[in-house]
Amino acid sequence: MSQKLTVLSSSTLLLYLAEHLPDWSRNTLKQRLKAGCICVNGQVVKRHDFAIDADDRVEIHAAPVTQAVQQQRQRAEGLEILFADAELIAINKPAGLLSVASADENTHHALALLRQQLRRQQRELNLWPVHRLDRDTSGVLLFATSKAAREAVMAQWQHTEKSYLALVQGRPQPPAGTIDQPLRQDDTKYQMHVGPHPQAKSALTHYETVRAVGSQTLLKVRIETGRQHQIRAHLAWLGHPVVGDERYGHGGKNLYLHAERLILRHPVTGTKLQIVAPPSRVFLQLEK
Repeated sequence: MSQKLTVLSSSTLLLYLAEHLPDWSRNTLKQRLKAGCICVNGQVVKRHDFAIDADDRVEIHAAPVTQAVQQQRQRAEGLEILFADAELIAINKPAGLLSVASADENTHHALALLRQQLRRQQRELNLWPVHRLDRDTSGVLLFATSKAAREAVMAQWQHTEKSYLALVQGRPQPPAGTIDQPLRQDDTKYQMHVGPHPQAKSALTHYETVRAVGSQTLLKVRIETGRQHQIRAHLAWLGHPVVGDERYGHGGKNLYLHAERLILRHPVTGTKLQIVAPPSRVFLQLEK
């Protein structure tokens, strides 16, 4: 069983819980938070000072919310569709969800879930992924409804504007710049090496500081290429790995990388499309 509450005015999570659950001791509330039993807008939150606003949904569960439970909710509630027409569909992929099938997971991924969701809406469509996002990266993920549409988008992919938000360790100096370093995939490990090599491919990443809080910095990042792990590898090479990136930096509960915006020409009409996925407040609330 779980309790579901709707927030009426701004507060912080522990204060709100203490006010609305007067029979619970503060220690019990803190234990529930630490264990991962509290969700805000469907996402597990463990910080007692997490800011909440009016109309936010708070859920208190008797047991920790596991990845399996979150997957069941995604199946039931559906993915957020940002744009859809006869040729293209874009979703706001949540962190923790694969873009397409892998050797370890062939049923629970964005492509399969979107197909199921459209089928429930009596929209039987073929879908081809235009690009991919890492499992723990959230944001704009684009699909085409035909191979021809996919090929038309891919033909202009180099000219498509791809913008991200990345929370990194430290404060990059200078606060804005360009990383022009080639990348190559490791022969044995699932990661990229940065620097010149006969097998390396060119990669260009632009970054600028949005704001800095404590020992972390929120960056706006734009990539001209789209190599695997490009942003994560480049920012780690710069000395400022993405917060929560255990592969290129230090692990954590979340990987703070979000694909915020795609700007491209429509493959049929030629009109300019701007697809934006607002990041969750969990992402934007910088760790103190």
